[in-house]
Amino acid sequence: MAAPSARMDNYNQSHTKLSKTEKKFLRKQTKARYTLLRHEGIESVSHVTESLVIANGGLGNSVSRTLLLKVLERYGSVEALLMPPNKPYSFVRYRTKEESQKAYVTLNGKEIVDDLGQNITLYLNFVEKVHWEDLRPPVLPPGLMIVEEIVSPEDEEKILQSIDWTDNSVAQNAQKSLKHRKVKHYGYEFCYDNNNVDKDKPLPGGLPDICHSILEKCLKEGHIKYIPDQLTVNQYEPGQGIPPHIDTHSAFENEIISLSLGAEIVMDFKHPDGCMVSVLLPQRSLLVMTGESRYLWTHGITPRKFDIIQASEEQKSGIIISDAGNLTLKKRGVRTSFTFRKVRRTPCDCSYPLVCDSQSCHQSETFPSFPENDKEASELEQEYVHRVYEEIAEHFSSTRHTPWPQIRAFLKALPKGSIVADIGCGNGKYLGLNKEIYMIGCDRSQSLVEICRERQFEAFVCDALAVPIRSESCDACISIAVIHHFATAERRLATLQELARLLRPGGKALIYVWAMEQEYNKQKSKYLKGNRDSEEKELHLNSGVLASGLLGEQNPGTSSQISVCSISTINDLKDRGCNVNEVINSKLPVHTNRTSFHSQDVLVPWHLKRCQDKHAEPLKLTPDLEGPHNPNPVFHRYYHVFCEGELETSCRMLSNISIQQSFYDQGNWCVIFKKL
Repeated sequence: MAAPSARMDNYNQSHTKLSKTEKKFLRKQTKARYTLLRHEGIESVSHVTESLVIANGGLGNSVSRTLLLKVLERYGSVEALLMPPNKPYSFVRYRTKEESQKAYVTLNGKEIVDDLGQNITLYLNFVEKVHWEDLRPPVLPPGLMIVEEIVSPEDEEKILQSIDWTDNSVAQNAQKSLKHRKVKHYGYEFCYDNNNVDKDKPLPGGLPDICHSILEKCLKEGHIKYIPDQLTVNQYEPGQGIPPHIDTHSAFENEIISLSLGAEIVMDFKHPDGCMVSVLLPQRSLLVMTGESRYLWTHGITPRKFDIIQASEEQKSGIIISDAGNLTLKKRGVRTSFTFRKVRRTPCDCSYPLVCDSQSCHQSETFPSFPENDKEASELEQEYVHRVYEEIAEHFSSTRHTPWPQIRAFLKALPKGSIVADIGCGNGKYLGLNKEIYMIGCDRSQSLVEICRERQFEAFVCDALAVPIRSESCDACISIAVIHHFATAERRLATLQELARLLRPGGKALIYVWAMEQEYNKQKSKYLKGNRDSEEKELHLNSGVLASGLLGEQNPGTSSQISVCSISTINDLKDRGCNVNEVINSKLPVHTNRTSFHSQDVLVPWHLKRCQDKHAEPLKLTPDLEGPHNPNPVFHRYYHVFCEGELETSCRMLSNISIQQSFYDQGNWCVIFKKL
């Protein structure tokens, strides 16, 4: 067998001197390298270092810390193994370069058997440094509590045996076999068609007798304030889960408790602002949800056969910290949950009226109608876009810190010295991404622009409809999550015209808007599509997108020559088969966060969390949103969510551009166009 250095020299030879097997390996290694660069911003180096990135060797594709460490330690002393949560790669740092080089040469292209018993092939590349930073430690959602060892192992066995999944003699509708789990109801049947209970039709028999002692114990120890009268028993096999949801406000009282028997599980809690906390529920533990955790946060179980948990044995319950140096996989067992609730007899009067089904009917009259003219559209944007971003700027900025891979790739691919305008730059998270180009940002929010300036970025205040930059002075423009805030088709088209005006001939613009079809993010076959012309291929090569399989079908048709804003864009979209919903003379609906869109023109709630910085200026709040019953005020932003093909069609109404790419990215429709 050739020495490691000799094998590495062979890798650097031209492909004509390599065997078919070696050529195939090189192609796959190159693909892995560019995939990591494109999606994660991980850049490898050609020289030997102590650190390696291991593609396919991560928690996200069923490789546990124990398994990977065992493989890696065969080649030297491992100083650190970082395994980011849910990622299909990991980082390893050896004590010496010689050990790292040995692992690189020996493990590259090597197959291992993962924890699911599947063969996977590892691909390694050298890196100067790891590209993983631990997140700020999260905290449990307010009102959430975990009580460990609430029952003994003996009582656990008795309770599990008391549930006869084969006997349904108590009531014909008490037991169901859902697609993702077995379910049995006691006291009242939970109706999944309306996420509620029929309060006039209790099930015979009430709750199982064996549950009474547990509930009395919870009442005595202060975990609950009243005895529940409804029970849902769920049995989860490994690989099964339940979608994120909030138990209907009007159906049940404040307290919801869930007993985990048979196995532990990781449950994900998510706040409407996007904050997610993964919580470990140990076997024989009790989960108690009240207040904000009950009414505002969704909770769900991701369907998978392994959970990501802390590798150390110290933690038994609570938050799974995103510590890439202390995470591993644990195989799931069969878990049976006993979720107790008390049926509500009066309307819910919680502190979250905008997400409460009992109180939402009183909110509809306070919201505006869809604008009928440009003046009304401008007023709507002023109240439900401009004013809102001034109020939430600091909180909004705290949630916007990680550049998206496709946008990163676009900016990184631009030639050195390019002049780039970020129209609607927000807190400026893209302004300093590429140090070899000159970027300037603008935003309608004075508060967000001030945050940019604090970060030493060039930014100024203006409206995207009239950008005070000289025509044809920019090599590229980006508009990320901006155009969907304009309230008419004509105003949205005008923003596209403004982007085209700023570009020099040959310059390119990247545009992102929210997509109505949120479920598309699970359909990778529709992830990216575009015209396979020579210019597009050049774009992909320049941005490092060399992995095959990302391009979809070719889009038929050529660019339209229509360019005037007075054309009815909505009618044009309908003619082209787009699913456009007109909402003229109707109240704008309030969207329920983390659910599918049912209207293209909506108001999206933002639940403001007050700044904790003692040096920060106090937030200015509107009087109707303050008060003891609303400690976290809610603001509403106007959105026009785009249906498939709508953004492309609007761009084609410009006479001086050609569409280079059209793709879907993480809930957004995106277009790259080039100025002719």
